[in-house]
Amino acid sequence: MYLDWTYVVLVMPAVLLSLWASSRVNSTFKHYNSVYNHRGLTGAQAARYVLDRNGLSNIRIEHIGGELTDHFDPSAGVIRLSDSVYNSASCAAVGVACHEAGHAIQHAVNYVPIKIRAAIIPITNFGAKLAMPLIILGLVFSSFSPVFTWFAYAGIICFGLSTLFQLVTLPTEFDASKRALQCIEGGNLLQGEEYEGAKKVLSAAALTYVAALAVSLMQLLRFVLIFSSRDKD
Repeated sequence: MYLDWTYVVLVMPAVLLSLWASSRVNSTFKHYNSVYNHRGLTGAQAARYVLDRNGLSNIRIEHIGGELTDHFDPSAGVIRLSDSVYNSASCAAVGVACHEAGHAIQHAVNYVPIKIRAAIIPITNFGAKLAMPLIILGLVFSSFSPVFTWFAYAGIICFGLSTLFQLVTLPTEFDASKRALQCIEGGNLLQGEEYEGAKKVLSAAALTYVAALAVSLMQLLRFVLIFSSRDKD
């Protein structure tokens, strides 16, 4: 049986990190979603406060189904909050809701990384669809003709675009959490352990983006090593 050591050594540790990060964010959110804030503020109310404080009364807040499906839609000017955040008065819900409001602030102030991320989304989506088919095509047929090696390298470049997206996403997410915590502290929305709970939830969520970038980088390095060794052969 063939064992791909490049996957075991490079990608597998990053995948395990990603699984651990995902488990950690779920457990951390679940824990602090049962810790309610002293003011009784719901996630929707906290997000509304942050938006209004930053002159974004035009941004709407809507309820969306699902668990941790919260997101800001800049094209519609809407923050959508999930079942466990919208009407919840937990410190976890306040943290997540304010984080999404942080993304709305980023768009309003033309935060550079989020502008770059928005600009490259069409390219990265296109690249993500082509990457694996091109890499597999090159992997299978490069032994018959060196021309197919170029298909593989084209696929690697396409995959690299996805990695670039993950890289730009990282400062965007960290900055949104920073803005959220500043607004929470400045507005006295949470106090003491409540604030620390929201901070832990956002830190756990940020780690999932770090893990996703690690997986993408290691997979990219793996593809480069595989095809560079083939060229030497």
